[in-house]
Amino acid sequence: MRRLIRSATALLILALAPPSMAQNWPSKPLKVVIPFAPGGAVDSTGRVIGAKLQEILGQPVIIENKPGVGGNLAADSVAKSDPDGHTILQTTIGQAMSPSLYKQLAYNPDKDLIPVTQLVETGLLLVATPKLEAEDLKGFVALAKAKPGALNYGNTGVGNPLHLAMEMLKRDTGIDIQAVPFRGDAPLNTALIAGDVQVAVVPVATALALIDAKQIKALAVTTAKRIPRLPDLPTVAEQGVKDFAADSWQGFFVPAGTPQAIVTRLYETTKQALSSPEVVARMKSFASEVIASTPAEFAAKYKADTAKYAAIIKLANIPPQ
Repeated sequence: MRRLIRSATALLILALAPPSMAQNWPSKPLKVVIPFAPGGAVDSTGRVIGAKLQEILGQPVIIENKPGVGGNLAADSVAKSDPDGHTILQTTIGQAMSPSLYKQLAYNPDKDLIPVTQLVETGLLLVATPKLEAEDLKGFVALAKAKPGALNYGNTGVGNPLHLAMEMLKRDTGIDIQAVPFRGDAPLNTALIAGDVQVAVVPVATALALIDAKQIKALAVTTAKRIPRLPDLPTVAEQGVKDFAADSWQGFFVPAGTPQAIVTRLYETTKQALSSPEVVARMKSFASEVIASTPAEFAAKYKADTAKYAAIIKLANIPPQ
């Protein structure tokens, strides 16, 4: 009981804290919690941004990798940390999918975390085996409709952004194609090259080398606009699927109860870090585009994505885990 009273008192003090409190932030090292193992795309992005934040703020920025439970282990740990702006969750669009993918979470995604900023947007591509008798999305859709249920697509995890992007495409084009699961990008790419699966939605970063080598072919960009690396490749929307947009993002969240002045200061500092030419260049090398949205903008996007993917997960009959 005493612990609860102390926690409640601390939260009240933080909530009533004057804006001047943000001037003393950060007063100790920052910890950025990432729900994935070291060496991956999210970890690499976090380390680049963390190094620049450390340079700007003059405080160490520690990256803590906490994989598990589809990203929810890291999210739960941040949700239950002190709401003082020193513990940050860096996660992906999977955060917006978790409420619909899991029967029960140890935290409330909508109430226990505050969106701070969308860091980057990462493009996704619809790609195909070179053996596919279609050179663009329209040709593929026509082929799939001529052979309902005969074609298949690869995915690397039930309910992940790549899987749900394909389910969105199936819904919006009215095609019937079958899912084939793979344990990772490497075996999926091998199957595409061999023609064992016809199509897949994949990250730009993992597909570019194979596209350049003509081992797979790109049919469309799934995001709302074309990507600089493949300027001649039309989006799904440009090929007739109105308003289609499926992207992947990374963003910062902090625990609920973090004073607004500190949230604003963290956003402003992160925007400054993301605006530096060296960080922009590194993000481009990761096939990511810097966004640096305001807390209000990111909160609106997060809410919209949560609703959008709840509908897709229900339509795809994905059982809660």
